[in-house]
Formats: sequence, C-alpha cells, structure tokens
Amino acid sequence: MTKSLKTVYVCSACGVNSPRWLGRCSQCQAWDTMVEERARGSGSASARGRAVMPISSDARQPARIGDVHADDARRIPTGIGEFDRVLGGGAVAGGVVLVGGDPGIGKSTLLMQALASMAALGSKTLYVTGEESAAQLALRAQRLGVPGVNEVAVQATTDLEDVLAAVEQSRPDVVVVDSIQTIRSLDLETSAGSVGQLREVTSRLIEMAKNKNIALFLIGHVTKDGAIAGPKVLEHLVDTVLSFEGDRTHAFRLVRGTKNRFGPAQEVGVFEMAREGLKEVPDPSALFLAERPKAAAGSLVVPTAEGTRPLLVEVQALVAPAVYGAARRVATGLDGNRLSILLAVLERKADVHVLDRDVFASVAGGARVDEPALDLALAIAVVSSLREKAVGADLVVFGEVGLAGEVRAVPRPGPRLQEARKMGFRRCIMPKGNGARLLAEERKGLELVEVSSLAEALSAALDNR
Repeated sequence: MTKSLKTVYVCSACGVNSPRWLGRCSQCQAWDTMVEERARGSGSASARGRAVMPISSDARQPARIGDVHADDARRIPTGIGEFDRVLGGGAVAGGVVLVGGDPGIGKSTLLMQALASMAALGSKTLYVTGEESAAQLALRAQRLGVPGVNEVAVQATTDLEDVLAAVEQSRPDVVVVDSIQTIRSLDLETSAGSVGQLREVTSRLIEMAKNKNIALFLIGHVTKDGAIAGPKVLEHLVDTVLSFEGDRTHAFRLVRGTKNRFGPAQEVGVFEMAREGLKEVPDPSALFLAERPKAAAGSLVVPTAEGTRPLLVEVQALVAPAVYGAARRVATGLDGNRLSILLAVLERKADVHVLDRDVFASVAGGARVDEPALDLALAIAVVSSLREKAVGADLVVFGEVGLAGEVRAVPRPGPRLQEARKMGFRRCIMPKGNGARLLAEERKGLELVEVSSLAEALSAALDNR
C-alpha cells in the first residue's frame, strides 16, 4: 500500500499544528517555533501502534467507579525514601513519570539506583538506553554498587519497535527510557527528537504502560531555559513531571514534583551527590544552613513549605553602588522579577532608596525557592545589606509582601515554626494574619513578632534586635 505522507508545521513550544508555516504561533504567540514535519496520514503509524498494543474489549466498556479495582494501580516502592516522597509513596503501576533536568545533574544515576533497589525488592526491571551502549551503562551501574543492580535488564536501542518488542517478551514491572528524545519510530521519516517523533513515541509508550500496568519513567532533555525539550503536550500526557534541580558545582540536588496525579505536587526530595551516586539527605535544613556566616549583613533564614515538608534555607542579598550607569538586578535561586517588585515597594512604601543601586540576591546552597513566603525575608535582607546591619542569629522570617507594602499571610505557618524551633531558632517575624490562626502548641518555644506592614517588619528586624 502506498504510504500517504503530508507536511505539517508544528510549534515546538506548545505542539499546535498548522497546514502552513507561520512566523508566530497562533496558540502560544511564540516567534520562530514552527517546525516542518512529514507525518503519515490517518491509518498508518497510529493504527499500527494500536495493533501492537491491543486493548481488550472489557477495557473499552465504561464501568462504575465503585466496580473498578483500585488495587490495579498499586504502589511500587523505589527503595529510596526521598524519591518515594516526591512520587507520593512510590511508583504507580500504569503510571508514567517524566523526569527533566540539566545534563550531568544526576537523572540517569538516580533512576539506575531506583531500578536496582526495586529489582532487589523483587520487581522485574528494564533500562532502555539510547545514549549509551550496554557496556557503558553496565560500567556506570557497577560503580554505584547498589544491591540488585546486576538484576536490572538493559537494552541499548534507539528504535521504538525494539523497545515494544522487549517489553512484550520480558514483561517487566518497571521500565526506564533514557532518553525520550533519542527514541524514534520507524513509521515516521523524521529524525529522533523532532516534534512528530516525540509525540508519536511518547503516545505509544504511554499506551503500552497503561495496557500492561507498567510503571514507566521517561528521562527528558531540557532547553537552555530549563523547560523540558519538545512540545508542552508531553507534560500533559504523562501522570507525573519531576524536575531535577541544582547547580553542578554544588553537591546538593533537589527533585521537585511539578505535576503529580497520584500524590502532592511541589513536593521536594533532597539528595547529595557523592562518588557512589546520589545519597538521601535526612535533615536538609541542617545541610543548607551548615555554612551560614555569623553576624553577616544581608543574610537571613526563611522557613519554606513547598510540598509537605518544611525546609530552612538561607537567603542572601548584597547592595552595591551602581558604577556602570543603569542599576543591575541579579537573582539566583529565586524569581528576578519578584526582586525588582520588592525593590520598588521598598522605595515607595518603606522609604528605603535602593532603585539606584546594584542589588544581587541568591538562595545559598544551590536551592531554588518560588513561593511568595520568601518576599519578607528578601526585603529585610536587602535593607540589612544596605545599612550594613546584621539581624539576630536566632531570627527567622516569612511572609508575602503586597504592592501596598502590606504583609500577607502564607499557607502552613505551623510546620514552618516547628522546623525553625527544631533547628534552634528562638524568634520569628511573621504575618499577623497567620498569627491569628496559630494553635497554642505551635507558639511554644518561639517569640513571635506579628507584623502587618513592611515598615513594621524592618523595624522589628533591624531596630530592635
């Protein structure tokens, strides 16, 4: 039968199709993202994909939720506590996890350790590598020295059909594909990593995982902006999206869940990179504060609560004269736009003149904090650096700052205070809105300074130590 081919243009940012080339995507408004793809007409690639993975007639029939066996979506512990925390208790049979991160950050190492641990616990595992040979992968796996690593099955291929055949033959419980951008389907004539290939390969792998009740992990490359490469539709297809964060110059690594259909989103797992691989960090707050300078201006501790576990991190600010004309704003580990907004609020609402100065801000230790509870501590750290006046060593600060200079309440103040108390802090500046809802036992052991405006917080932190 003659192959029916057609040319379409696909946006590499959002995945929308267009019959003709456009300079600007009509869906996401991104410029110069339309990529030419040659795809088969209906009845070829997708039809053959369904023929490889037939769906039983029972699965096509609707059923009441009460009649569905929830045990079919069982949890498979990975044997790594921090990884299980981010996943919501372990990998889910039939669930698909997309793991993204910078090159060399430790994605393959973590998943090899997880596969080895699951193999040691009795699960059948398969590691598909399209970037390394089987010998290279075995050499790296042996270096990790994880129990069960010799039981992990390995397949080195870049053909999707070989992967589906290996799964059909070995029937594993858990499969890792490293990486999804290197796998291509022979049913499409485009190269591996193109938009069409990514959508076709991911769709057929997900169909395989759902039909055979396999826990599937897909490793994805990221762009220079940190987003997972390929159309955004990939993140919508999978059940869980994990982001591997951290600076390769630091030993700390954070695995953050940005989407999770089977557990809490924004959960964070903390690891330390060692010669033998990634090691869990049981007390990450102590790790992030281990090298905190004493009595240093511009340094402040913030209890964050992204996910179910609070973490204490150090935020630092440095204010310097603008010697190159326009003042610069440099932010590491936090939102640079938020820093600019806080500087404007300080200027207009707290009478602190910083807009004509260079301001540098960072979260120490390679961590990243995106929640607004960092606002109040960042603003106080900037003023502390400007005045060359350190805050008390036993002080923690959290709260959101509004454009009117007000301090707004943030979620989960109780766990934040509990973590601060555990780490030996004795004083906390926090929003008045949070203080009104605290329980008596959550107040014990801490001197709470409740503020409603940025000016009050600056006075409490820097004028009344």
